[in-house]
Amino acid sequence: MVEEMEPLGEILAKLTSQNISEGAQSNPSQSEPPACTYCQGAQWVRVEVPFGDPRWGEIEPCICWGSREQGNRSSGLLRYSNLGALTRFTFDNIQPKGLSDDSQDQTLFEKAIRSAILFSESPQGWLLLTGPSGCGKTHLAAAVAHRTVSLGYPTLFMVVPDLLDHLRSAFMPDNDGSYTLLSEQLYSTPLLILDDLGAQASTPWASEKLFQVLNHRYNAELATLITIAVPIETLEDRLRTRLLQPAFSRVFPLRQSQEHTGLKIGSLPAKMRDQMTFEKFETKPMQATRKQQESLQVALQASHNFADHPDGSWLVIQGDTGRGKTHLASAIVNEVRRNGKEALFVRVPDFLDHLRATYAPNSPVSYDQVFERVKDSQMLVLDDLGSQSATPWAEEKLFQLLVHRHDNQLTTVITMPRTLSISAPLASRLGDVRGIIVLVEIDAPDHRNTDIRSK
Repeated sequence: MVEEMEPLGEILAKLTSQNISEGAQSNPSQSEPPACTYCQGAQWVRVEVPFGDPRWGEIEPCICWGSREQGNRSSGLLRYSNLGALTRFTFDNIQPKGLSDDSQDQTLFEKAIRSAILFSESPQGWLLLTGPSGCGKTHLAAAVAHRTVSLGYPTLFMVVPDLLDHLRSAFMPDNDGSYTLLSEQLYSTPLLILDDLGAQASTPWASEKLFQVLNHRYNAELATLITIAVPIETLEDRLRTRLLQPAFSRVFPLRQSQEHTGLKIGSLPAKMRDQMTFEKFETKPMQATRKQQESLQVALQASHNFADHPDGSWLVIQGDTGRGKTHLASAIVNEVRRNGKEALFVRVPDFLDHLRATYAPNSPVSYDQVFERVKDSQMLVLDDLGSQSATPWAEEKLFQLLVHRHDNQLTTVITMPRTLSISAPLASRLGDVRGIIVLVEIDAPDHRNTDIRSK
């Protein structure tokens, strides 16, 4: 059932009019109130509870927040938010369809905006915005912060590399307690927005501090918005387990494919995105017998079901060249991405070429970056298994990849010919139809030669 949603333009128009009316209530010429004698102008105080209380050590807004006039309170919240020049990024001036010309990217961006607007009205759980640099993540995150601040909701916006720099500078023997105050703000602020997670220098200290912050907020169920410019699979395991909790986190990619440090892998060419869909899959080609047509219909239905529920299972599509295996695999990727989830489409020979290229001294990426991205992706399509050069190295890499995904029940689609000579351990994994693997065999004419035969 398709859920009816209010047009995005009307939603943004309402927000614009609300922001104007709210801004008219405040008087920017009002002078700043004197510092509170209780918090000395810090605007935050420690929670006064005995040791052992679950809230011991946390901080909360000072009572002076409530006593301020609305205009001054909003001004104070805006300063606390750390938005700075990013206050110009609002829902009013965001591009409703994003910055990509691709229709599927535009659909993903519209879904992300809708989710961000709902999140800003009532911040709950975690919202993750993923995508390469320049796709609009920071604008969307800043718009959420701007909106929550205008509604009187304490919000702290931090760019992750800057945050770690602040923590390092405050973590000095002669500091005046600023490290503790900043840490408590990160732990306890009602809404924390972390921009550019993954852009920080990867050091044990940085990883530990980020995990401490996210782990505390996860355990306390505090609202958090995080933008991520790198593939989630490349993040540290501890962070990834906190970020990808289905009952607590919602992930919205703003682009259907990402460039990973200069190397593009996992994307579908534009022609395949447009032409290889479920709607355009032919189940009654010329010269096909009734049995062959039934074979195509079964394969289409199995692929459609798999795309609707890609829950850790495997789909293996077998068939000779030109039977539609790649078409169905591409259609699955199109459908999954249309639903806002990540899916990588990788031709096996190309994947192995990418791995070999990482051994070059001037490679822009490492072997681990490429292999881990594919190995741990939420959903992986391996197209044309068996068309790679049959070398011991290739067999080993494919075995490592498939064993890892099979053991961890990671959603996988494989296309391969009906007669394929592979190693016994690999054949055992692919033949495990008693477990998570669904095997579909296509017995139909070669659609690429149909026109030739008819003539």
